[in-house]
Amino acid sequence: MDFFDAVYQRRAIKAFDPEFKIPQTTETKLFEAALQAPTSFNIQHWRFVVVRDPALRQQMRNLGNDQAQITDASLLVIMTADTKAWAKNPERYWTNAPKEVADLLVGWMGPFHDGREWLQRDEAQRSIGMAMQTLMLAAKAEGLDSCPMIGFDIEAVAKLINLPADHVMGPMVAIGKGTKAPWPKPGQLALQAVLIENKF
Repeated sequence: MDFFDAVYQRRAIKAFDPEFKIPQTTETKLFEAALQAPTSFNIQHWRFVVVRDPALRQQMRNLGNDQAQITDASLLVIMTADTKAWAKNPERYWTNAPKEVADLLVGWMGPFHDGREWLQRDEAQRSIGMAMQTLMLAAKAEGLDSCPMIGFDIEAVAKLINLPADHVMGPMVAIGKGTKAPWPKPGQLALQAVLIENKF
C-alpha cells in the first residue's frame, strides 16, 4: 500500500473478527517496523507487551469499559516504556557508531537525564507514541486494522502485567481484521487552524 494511502486510511476500528489470526511472519514484520521509530539518544525505551492469554484479555476488557476490541482483535499490545533505559548499559545503543560519536552521546546521556524525572517520563511517552503510530501504519500497510485505546484502568492493568516500577504505561493497541467500516471522520481541524508561522 502507498504510504499516504496508509496514513489516510488508518482509522480507529472498534469491531474485529475474533476468528482471524495474523500470521507470525506478519506479526514479526509489524514489530520490526515499529523498531524503526526514532527515540531520543536512540534509547529505544519501548517495551511491547503482547497479551495472548484469553482470560487475561477478558480481565482487561472488564477494566476497559467493555471494549470488544480488547478480546476480539487478533493482537493486543500494551505499549509501555522503561523510563530508566538511559541508565541501563547505554553503550549498547551506540555499538555501531564511530567511537567518538558513541563516546560523546553516551557521555551526555547521563547528565541530560539524571535527576530530571519529568524528562525521563516525557521521553518514554514520546517514544511510545512514535512507535505506536509506526506500528499502526505498518498494520494498515499490511491490510490490517488497528485501534489505539486509553480508556481503561491504567493502574489495574499495570498490576495485571506486573509493570516494573521504573516503567510507564501507554495506550493499548488492538490489531486485526476489522468487520465494520468506521463512521466518517468526525471533524478534522483545518490546516490553517493548527499551523503557526514562527510565533504564536
